[in-house]
Amino acid sequence: MAFDIDLIKSVYSLIPGRVKKARQVLQRPLTLSEKILYSHLWDGEATKEFSRGKDYVDFKVDRVAMQDATAQMALLQFMLAGKKKVAVPSSVHLDHLIQAHAGADKDLQEALNKNDEVFNFLESISRKYGIGFWKPGAGIIHQVVLENYAFPGGLMIGTDSHTVNAGGLGMVAIGVGGADAVDVMADMAWELKWPKLIGVKLTGKLKGWTAPKDIILKVAGILTVKGGTGAIIEYFGPGAESLSATGKGTICNMGAEVGATNSNFAYDDAMERYLRATGRDDVADAANKIREHLRSDDDVLSNPEKYYDQLIEIDLDTLKPHLNGPFTPDRDTPIDEMGKLVKENDWPLEVQWGLIGSCTNSSYEDLSRAASIAKQALDKGIKLKANLGINPGSEQVRFTAEKDGILKIFEDQGALIFTNACGPCIGQWRRDGIAGNPKNTIVHSFNRNFAKRADGNPNTHAFVASPEIVMALAISGRLDFDPSRDTLINDKGEIIKLEAPIGWELPPNGFKVEDSGYIAPAEDGSDIDIIVNPLSDRLQLLSPFEAWKGDNITGAHLLIKVIGKCTTDHISMAGPWLKYRGHLDNISDNMLIGGVNAFNNKIGETINPLNGEYEPVPKVARALKASGKLSVIVGDQNYGEGSSREHAAMEPKHLGVIAVLVKSFARIHETNLKKQGMLAITFSNEADYDKIREKDEFNFIDLRDFAPGKQITIELDHKDGKKDTIKVNHTYNEQQIEWFRAGSALNYLRK
Repeated sequence: MAFDIDLIKSVYSLIPGRVKKARQVLQRPLTLSEKILYSHLWDGEATKEFSRGKDYVDFKVDRVAMQDATAQMALLQFMLAGKKKVAVPSSVHLDHLIQAHAGADKDLQEALNKNDEVFNFLESISRKYGIGFWKPGAGIIHQVVLENYAFPGGLMIGTDSHTVNAGGLGMVAIGVGGADAVDVMADMAWELKWPKLIGVKLTGKLKGWTAPKDIILKVAGILTVKGGTGAIIEYFGPGAESLSATGKGTICNMGAEVGATNSNFAYDDAMERYLRATGRDDVADAANKIREHLRSDDDVLSNPEKYYDQLIEIDLDTLKPHLNGPFTPDRDTPIDEMGKLVKENDWPLEVQWGLIGSCTNSSYEDLSRAASIAKQALDKGIKLKANLGINPGSEQVRFTAEKDGILKIFEDQGALIFTNACGPCIGQWRRDGIAGNPKNTIVHSFNRNFAKRADGNPNTHAFVASPEIVMALAISGRLDFDPSRDTLINDKGEIIKLEAPIGWELPPNGFKVEDSGYIAPAEDGSDIDIIVNPLSDRLQLLSPFEAWKGDNITGAHLLIKVIGKCTTDHISMAGPWLKYRGHLDNISDNMLIGGVNAFNNKIGETINPLNGEYEPVPKVARALKASGKLSVIVGDQNYGEGSSREHAAMEPKHLGVIAVLVKSFARIHETNLKKQGMLAITFSNEADYDKIREKDEFNFIDLRDFAPGKQITIELDHKDGKKDTIKVNHTYNEQQIEWFRAGSALNYLRK
């Protein structure tokens, strides 16, 4: 039986009536996303049509999911909310703080030894507040959610940008910061700007070496890393129905790489098969009763150009396997063109590592298809040329794959089986042999490939591909290898050609598991005490941020002006810094140490206006704060793309930054800044970015009149005595302005 089946049945009981009412109000057919969103309005049935990309709307969320790196700060904030129990079903998953190095058993034990304080905190706070807890080794949050919690037609938020993975089971699932999760867990409405809609029509059927991963790699190339910002991507058409549920999940998962709010597919036979295979017959039976409401209306499917803001069509019959990268997930290259680009760009040809796993591609189907290639190679006398690492997505997947002999195939090829955790995908990889940062190439089935993300080496060229292509390239050891046409030499000197992969959508003998890793919360957690050692360097109880005094702000110093790509990895690095995710002051020492200074191209350094010396950004911010000075960060396009980590917003707030002024924001980061009571503002004229000088001070001369839709005026006070005045835009509504006035959304909630 499914978790929270009564909740799911309650949601399903409301959907038909609310969809009918929304159709009457809008006087037109509805897309899948519109049906789900209008069925989850905080105020009940629809009374008006909301404007895409403009209206802020309050929603009733069905459930919350948190991973360990983000749950710490989210739950530390929840402790300040004064609630006895979470208001909606919620879960915590320990998957980020486990380093990949020697193999599953040793790595898991080392993680337990190093992180026991944090793990114990998360387990006890989960038991106290009624939160389902998935212990270390249970699996990667999004795979575990897909196997246990996701349900068609639901609305979920999660404190990780790849929460969107649950769209593979027909959910609107959205990545958020921890403050958003606190609102929902505290029984508050959750606010979202009504998204635009991008339709992707899939025709034909995948064949040969092409996999579901190649669909999203192609879409990423079309939309770029910011082309989906503020939008939900809906996949439909005969090609969509030919995909497995986990294949759909892969596609939805990487929608985060184009900035999409969510991606989803309609409920279909593949989803029903997956629900039943994972022990959720009751969910499948309930979904079947309202099946017509878990898909777009017929006219939407017949005339999609009338209902979507943008329409993309992809013919799966002609789609080729792709390799995206290096250094950005939207640089898409069909595999048969890679050889040319390798030469033109002087990319390292030798593949040193192949990595299969992550929340994007770690299902049973993914492992079985990759294993079919590994088995072929073994049978034909071909051994790996590259190192190979495998991260199963969950203990259920791992246990079943082991029982079915899949893991043994990888091990016979010399692969290292890592823990059921994120591992190298989020920088938790202690990689040997990279002292001195050598230039090298790796291929992986992950979602992101920003510089330094996997192993900390800025010269590692990481390319994203499907698990089967990763397997083929690890066998060949060459980045330019196209398995559909190229050949290999086996141990007998024979010319060998690999055949296309085969696999199982679902385990032929069913899923099996002895210990899934789930720990239920206490029935009554009132007697559970949450104790945080005040001397801990891993955990720190929070104090409320100061409220805005209501005056115009003058004399705020420029902290740093960054140029080019500035992701949340640049603002608040992961990797070794993950250990401080529960200690705001300690982790603030990584603030913008990856940002590129626009004035001198130095990384992580800026001028200290108090002494004229170049120093690390956090040190300068602390010095300004100690002297009673506020500061401002200036950024480029799509500032804050990538992870949902709210630390990238909390750190600047903690260190005295009052405003972040950029050309454009990534959605989640803009929201996180607002939640922490900061000014998230954009240049009205992007050319004004060039007016910002190195030692400028900022005067917000009409901040007293802060209001929705009203521009803010900033006077730039240059050191040569000259001044410039610029106008900046914002997207704050009345409630968000109240967050700013209160010092944070949490302060406002507590009031």
